[in-house]
Amino acid sequence: MALKRFKAESKRLLDLMINSIYTHKEIFLRELLSNASDAIDKLYYKSLTDGSMQVDPQSCYIKISFDKDSRTLKVVDTGIGMTKEELEGNLGVIAQSGSLAFKKEHEIKDGYELIGQFGVGFYSAFMVADTVTVISKALDSDQAYRWESQGVEGYTIEPCAKEQFGTEVILKIKENTDEENYDDYLNEFTLRALIKKYSDFIRYPIKMDVTKTRPNKKEDGSEESVEFYQEEEIINSMIPIWKKNKNELKPEDYENFYAEKHFGFDKPLKYAHINAEGTISYRAILYIPEKMPYAFYTKEYEKGLELYSNGVLIMNKCAELVPDYFSFVKGVVDSEDLSLNISREMLQHDRQLKVIAKNIKSKIKGMLEELLKTEREKYEQFFKLFGRQLKYGLYSDYGAHKDVLQDLLMFYSSKEKKMVTLAEYVARMPEEQKYIYYAVGASVERLEKLPQTELVADKGYEILYFTDDVDEFAIKMLGSFQGKEFKSVSGSDLGLEKDEKEAADKQAKQEDYKEIFEQMTKLLEGKVTSVQASERLKSHPVCLSSGGELTIEMEKVLNAMPYNNQKVKADKILEINVQHEVFQALQEAFKNDQEKFKLYTDLLYNQALLIEGLPIEDPVQFTNNICKMMK
Repeated sequence: MALKRFKAESKRLLDLMINSIYTHKEIFLRELLSNASDAIDKLYYKSLTDGSMQVDPQSCYIKISFDKDSRTLKVVDTGIGMTKEELEGNLGVIAQSGSLAFKKEHEIKDGYELIGQFGVGFYSAFMVADTVTVISKALDSDQAYRWESQGVEGYTIEPCAKEQFGTEVILKIKENTDEENYDDYLNEFTLRALIKKYSDFIRYPIKMDVTKTRPNKKEDGSEESVEFYQEEEIINSMIPIWKKNKNELKPEDYENFYAEKHFGFDKPLKYAHINAEGTISYRAILYIPEKMPYAFYTKEYEKGLELYSNGVLIMNKCAELVPDYFSFVKGVVDSEDLSLNISREMLQHDRQLKVIAKNIKSKIKGMLEELLKTEREKYEQFFKLFGRQLKYGLYSDYGAHKDVLQDLLMFYSSKEKKMVTLAEYVARMPEEQKYIYYAVGASVERLEKLPQTELVADKGYEILYFTDDVDEFAIKMLGSFQGKEFKSVSGSDLGLEKDEKEAADKQAKQEDYKEIFEQMTKLLEGKVTSVQASERLKSHPVCLSSGGELTIEMEKVLNAMPYNNQKVKADKILEINVQHEVFQALQEAFKNDQEKFKLYTDLLYNQALLIEGLPIEDPVQFTNNICKMMK
């Protein structure tokens, strides 16, 4: 029997496809099962167009079997089969697809999509097999043919006997090597797992003889041992939940699917079932988890949705389908309109994918807005887990995503004593209030005692408490909300209107205590930019305020970052409450005892640092100064 050479491509191309195109060798089973499914699809389509056809496609199936002794793995389908010419054309010419040719010939429209459009998936079998044999008999043909190849050298083709139409693909599995255990592909449990992983939702039954047990009873009826036996079983689910009618499904069905897909050990907080028809058609099920996924805030966490094409798994984690700020979302997307690349492992970054991703982003936002509106407690539970991720999304790309995220943000309110949205804050603002005020600190408890909040609170204005390190950075990117700018209670300008008398009093205070403040500024040179009489302090003697865009809290966050060798420094203003009795002592020391004045200045500055949660530069000196004052 003469060996025929592969017609269209070189040995190097076939070698490349066998060894380089596919990332994982186990993909070969997905490719063979997809080809088998295509063969049945063709039979199904022909039955719709040929009224004289006597075959019921609904009775068709795919069968997998293996023999460890002969090291063979067999995939059998009851599809349309191939003639000798089709075997020559489809298998003898690399990258020529029988499915694609069938689709073009019959002008198949949407709804009869065939996944095997590249014609290279079959050759992935050579990743695990030394010899690949194909026995096929076409529908309405009296003769079957055997195609056989050992790889790049070529193939043989000859007549053979086969009763029923359809195709058998027989792989002679390679021997084990130090790098690869090929015995796995002759293992029942491995094969079942691969079918469930990649081909669970192929629309035709995938059958396999599976090992089961039953009691082996004695003649007197007592149990003696366990007997193992083989029984044919359908391995795949066939109809995925996302292709079922929503009216047929219950919440438990979605929860069970969530568990079956191992999206988490929790229950979903909310889910959405999407069936989009139009220019780009796709189906999807999206889940917002109840608990944080493992390693979520680490580099090891992989975001993405499972991506299917016609029920066949293409990507386990398609990161392009969800933005980073929604990376907590789990789920599946299935579309017939995707442009697949040659290996079907990755997608071309094309218009279809972008359209689907854009629609999914809008759907996720809608899910969260509905949760916020109708199930407030659940939303607060969600925000406690993933609010930081939304804020990082707002901060990234210089606020490009603010239209998506700003309505989803929540912060603790000084008035409401609970988490509130920005819209709720603005709705409660008095008519004369111009700004949204916020305070930044490590915890709500500390912020409630923050001296800088006194003046704003006395005005009756609500203050938002920022306790996440990303909060202030995110708000800086947001800039404003519904036309209201954000103001920090620790900023140099609170934006509060003063009448002429207040402005004159302030100027007078600064002039009256000009010498004291200038001397303190000199003593604290390099530590503060200036010392001023405070307008915001009522009961506290001292505080720090920020004099520029870089705030004190930003300084703390940036300097705490690992591998940050260039420390940043915010402009700090030391504010003194000239109505406080401590200031009277400071004045007395300035007039009569410069050494004590220097001591008081140092103590007040370090007190202000402690209030801000900043480290004291010299703790030993600070404690010594306290001891001096106590004497």
